[in-house]
Amino acid sequence: MDYRNQLLPMEKVFRDPVHNYVYVQNQVILDLINTKEFQRLRRIHQLGTTSLVFHGAEHTRFSHSLGCYEVARRICDSFERNYPSKTPDDGLWDNSERLVTLCAALLHDIGHGAYSHTFEHIFHTDHESYTEHIITDPETEVNQVLRRVSPKFPAEVASVISHKYPNPQVVQMISSQIDADRMDYLLRDSYYTGTNYGTFDLTRILRVMRPYKDGIAFSISGIHAVEDFIVSRFQMYLQVYFHPVSRSMEMILSHLLQRANEIYGDGPQDISQQRDFVPYFLMPFFNHTATVADYLRLDDGVLNTYFQQWEDDKDPVLNDLSKRFLNRIPLKSVRFTHETEYLLPQLRQLIEKAGFNSTYYTAVNNSYDLPYDAYDPSTSKPRTQIELMQHDGSLVELSTVSALVAAITGRVSGDERFFFPKKMLSTDDSELFHPIYQEFQSYLKNGVLQDAKGGR
Repeated sequence: MDYRNQLLPMEKVFRDPVHNYVYVQNQVILDLINTKEFQRLRRIHQLGTTSLVFHGAEHTRFSHSLGCYEVARRICDSFERNYPSKTPDDGLWDNSERLVTLCAALLHDIGHGAYSHTFEHIFHTDHESYTEHIITDPETEVNQVLRRVSPKFPAEVASVISHKYPNPQVVQMISSQIDADRMDYLLRDSYYTGTNYGTFDLTRILRVMRPYKDGIAFSISGIHAVEDFIVSRFQMYLQVYFHPVSRSMEMILSHLLQRANEIYGDGPQDISQQRDFVPYFLMPFFNHTATVADYLRLDDGVLNTYFQQWEDDKDPVLNDLSKRFLNRIPLKSVRFTHETEYLLPQLRQLIEKAGFNSTYYTAVNNSYDLPYDAYDPSTSKPRTQIELMQHDGSLVELSTVSALVAAITGRVSGDERFFFPKKMLSTDDSELFHPIYQEFQSYLKNGVLQDAKGGR
């Protein structure tokens, strides 16, 4: 039987707390799930350091990838049943696109690495680039499965993820402002963090989705479900993804990897000295020689094991940052604005006087997101806008008919924070650095940076 169309003798199901069941009917999909590259995703947390704030958030990239696949499968089923293509170029759904869509949905995060976003920042890797490499590299099991469909099939799947695939319906199903990826991670992250901010009516959203020639639109009768999705995403970013303690732990992790890179890599000679312990799986990244195979050896557990080794390292900074990360000892933070940013050097000087190296014990982090952004071709990465289909078949952009969405369109949410050691907030007047702590605290009021005279 043609591998492309080969179905399992009996469909396989995966129990899932978000979707109840994930249904697998294609042999290709099951074979991809069983590859070592996909199984590696079981060992990578979906939300990185967020589990140190919301203790239930222990879910993985594996479960999210299955969930994204399941949402895409349900969309394909709906399109095949309700909007099947009758003639070429009629703008309806061509079900021959189903397999490439499902494979792209399943594999869209295959390139995520250990604590991926922080790791990417330090070692200049890119998970989207690695996703394409893993799919197209003949040495991977994922590629070998995809090649059984056809020699060109791996490149087709990769092109969906890179937004180069010729059918915009397929691309938008996997990557747009309402896509299978976002729909799953909002519901999944909300469930595992124990919050309700990310909940929305998935069934209704799927009912009002429909294909058209240039992509995917939503029936105008479903506008309230679409609005609910946009607001849910907005709330999740403010309440969960931008949580200051999670960002604090990211800063500690970032400085920990930065210090390790300086010690083991090409940092200053005074700290690049012979070590008793060698983190072999990280050495290719310190030495800038990493391959796809090196990247795939890393997961959260590998890094955590190295951090445990470094708790006993002779370098005091590497030692201390490892303990802070593993034992959840976050930095504190204060919000600042462009008007008060000039005070940061003064705060760093006080932190240095109190005995902390400001390179490793202070950080500036900004987290901003647009809850919804109408299409603007002048931006560096223009987003696909959400189109509503009216009863006569004409399209209108969401923010032009929704007062709720119009109110938040283009409005940036988030803040800018300065992170520092909790010790700087000490009020114990018997401590040696008490006068320094007092001076430092005179710049803070209600979690906001101000000048010592009270101006913000």
